[in-house]
Amino acid sequence: MNYLSAENIAKSFGDRWLFKNLNFGLSQGQRVALVGVNGSGKTTLLNVLAGKLPPDEGSVSTRKEITVGYLGQNPEFDEELTVQQNIFSGQSEVLDLIRDYEAALADPSTSAARMQQLMERMEELQAWDFELKVKQILSKLGINNLDTPVKTLSGGQRKRVAMARVLIEEPDLLILDEPTNHLDLDTIEWLENLLSTQNTTLLMVTHDRYFLDKVANEIAELDNGQLYTYKGNYSYFVEKKAAREESEAAETEKARNLMRKELDWIRRQPKARGTKAKYRVDAFEELKEKAAKKVAGPALELSVKTTRQGGKIIEVDHISKSFGEKKIVDNFSYVFKKKDRIGIVGPNGAGKSTFLNMLTGKLAPDSGTVEAGQTTVFGYYTQDELTFKEDQRVIDIVKEIAEVVEMANGEVITAAQFLQHFQFAPPQQYTFVSKLSGGEKRRLQLLRVLIKNPNFLILDEPTNDLDIITLNILEDFLLNFNGCLLMVSHDRYFMDRLVDHLFVFEGKGKIRNFPGNYTDYREWLKEQENQPAEQKPAIPAPVAPKQEQPSGKRKATYNEKKEYETLEKEIEQLEARKTELTEAMTAGTTTDHTQLTSWATELETINEQLEEKEFRWLELAELM
Repeated sequence: MNYLSAENIAKSFGDRWLFKNLNFGLSQGQRVALVGVNGSGKTTLLNVLAGKLPPDEGSVSTRKEITVGYLGQNPEFDEELTVQQNIFSGQSEVLDLIRDYEAALADPSTSAARMQQLMERMEELQAWDFELKVKQILSKLGINNLDTPVKTLSGGQRKRVAMARVLIEEPDLLILDEPTNHLDLDTIEWLENLLSTQNTTLLMVTHDRYFLDKVANEIAELDNGQLYTYKGNYSYFVEKKAAREESEAAETEKARNLMRKELDWIRRQPKARGTKAKYRVDAFEELKEKAAKKVAGPALELSVKTTRQGGKIIEVDHISKSFGEKKIVDNFSYVFKKKDRIGIVGPNGAGKSTFLNMLTGKLAPDSGTVEAGQTTVFGYYTQDELTFKEDQRVIDIVKEIAEVVEMANGEVITAAQFLQHFQFAPPQQYTFVSKLSGGEKRRLQLLRVLIKNPNFLILDEPTNDLDIITLNILEDFLLNFNGCLLMVSHDRYFMDRLVDHLFVFEGKGKIRNFPGNYTDYREWLKEQENQPAEQKPAIPAPVAPKQEQPSGKRKATYNEKKEYETLEKEIEQLEARKTELTEAMTAGTTTDHTQLTSWATELETINEQLEEKEFRWLELAELM
């Protein structure tokens, strides 16, 4: 059943066409992820398909009997109403009934007769299960105080309230723009399980590759105003996209070579003879359009010099921080070492950003000390939006920090050249910052952090609003970054690639230092859930303060600890088999040459395996 159809739609801003003659359809059960570089028009296309923006050309239609739920990047509310009033503002008899029932419960003057009437009506409409689901959604999204006025909420809180409103309405078709932004990791995993059911029909923009792979069954890429669809997961899309771009580049180059010959022919023809070869002139115009097709330019390149780092980086000694009765950090200590790669995870509101602000000196702890080394240069990428004046252009924002930049290879380049490395072409460098897309502003913000040549990078939700292509390049840069890396991220793929241990915010000020990445941590939690209390492995203890380990020394990851335990068992089994074979060969109980040869071959193989496994065991024992 076809839910949504778009025919020959087009949308422009000024003299720039975001897309033109674009066709798109969505059927029941399709879960499509829309991807593309920042500024390609993904959010605009969602707004057009959701009916929030009219197309300049073409038409969009949805099936009459279906309902559409839309979650935008900047949700709209009635600012004077409370969270509860906004959430239950949908046009549904069940929602109206639940709203009346909850209001009656909260009002001590409600009569017994009125309560009985509402309860009977709840029974009649089978609203009890629905109310339970509503409470589960609100709880999972961390929405507890329903009487709070919406106008007092932060951007992240508003996004979660809007998400709750859309999910509670249970529309036939969901259109979601970056649904995982501002959600913690547990909530993202809950949401992907909720949306990955067969009866969900979904169109979404997301940069979260784990989320995309689990939820979407089709990918649509918006590239240079054209829409390309791929029936498969993200890995399939990457493979087929590369093949498509290679084919298109070859076709464009062929068209350009042919156009040069045709252009020469056109120029040599006398004007009076022009009508005699009109078919060839028409073909030339079509060829010119093919040859003018934009070929992908140089990729975004991240490469900056890292300031030299001394022996002392940051020493955190028994710090604590509270706001009123709420403990954020309680007696935490850690000595940062060279090339530390640490991820910070925990629920929203646990104090992750507060912790980062204490490390950088923006906020003082209530007790304890944070001492940074003299050579430590911070690069702090925050969740705060880029601040700029209305008349500032892109290049002005960069020149505020530096006129020239030293790259990793020692080359010194201008601010304008550095902008080109970040895919801001010369014409775009003189665009007003206010005209950039959300993702382009975030990319510019990242550029301003890296231009300072930091050796201690702190990234607070760096993946929000960045496109997948930029994320891949940022990951490659961070993998080769020679300084310390500390980051908060809800992007599990990003976290798994880049960190080797975690600071886990568990609430009430407690922070655990876990050896391993996010997937290791989730596996460890599952093991704990499945074991009796007395057999549960202890959580790794925090590193003792001011006991700096030798440079290059690191802790064993969770997977390495598991490998260490497995190797002990395997070595024991191989030793036992080796003893059996040795005894059999020396006992003289058989003269079968074939049997003796077989035993000798097996013994040789076991000796090789033992040598290899014992060597690996010793390596891991050093880390343990």
